[in-house]
Amino acid sequence: MGHDISLVVAFIAGFLSFINPCVLPLVPGFLGYLSGVSLTQAPNARLKVFLNSLFFVLGFSVVFALLGVLLNSLLRHVSVSLKDWIGRVGGTIIILFGLHVLGLIKIGFLEREHKITLKGTLSPSYFLSFIFGAVFAVGWTPCVGAILGSVLALAASNPSLSFLLLLSYALGLGLPFLFVGLFSSWALSAIQKSGTALRYFNIVIGIFLLALGVLVFTGNLTLLVNQGLLNKALLK
Repeated sequence: MGHDISLVVAFIAGFLSFINPCVLPLVPGFLGYLSGVSLTQAPNARLKVFLNSLFFVLGFSVVFALLGVLLNSLLRHVSVSLKDWIGRVGGTIIILFGLHVLGLIKIGFLEREHKITLKGTLSPSYFLSFIFGAVFAVGWTPCVGAILGSVLALAASNPSLSFLLLLSYALGLGLPFLFVGLFSSWALSAIQKSGTALRYFNIVIGIFLLALGVLVFTGNLTLLVNQGLLNKALLK
């Protein structure tokens, strides 16, 4: 059960990254650019939009998966006491990200823009979609940076789960992209109507990050994970 809790947290973080006001309004135009069609024309080119969305998702999923393997390789052999300190540092970072999202403090590097620049000379292709997906993993906007940074801190504090955590984050972020690619006309309409609800996004994500940071700092999230694994072992 505890193991699942961490993965669910990472999945929710991925979904929150997608519905971020800095990202969601840009999704239709961005996917349209990658596929070479407007999403208003998507009923006649649904497969093309979906396949380009799929390669875009594969691009950032591969990067996150590799990052998870790297974190696991670097941190899995550290001592228990060092893991505790990593957890405290990671929890502090997540709490600071939460305070930043709520607007209570300012973190300079999260204020910088990291948007993908679209050049008109680039021709749409599956390879281009994959490359843009890989670049997206580095950080598209300052808003995504706080959430992604929190997931990385969580993964660093749980090295044995780092691969699965970042893969869960990629799924939470990627599945909505695939949904938009598959049901583009309906999704476009829904996104255009979502402006009012998104006004409260920063409050929701800020509280989410603060709660996650406190759990990581105090070690309670790790205890939940370990308790869940213990219960599974006892049931066998």
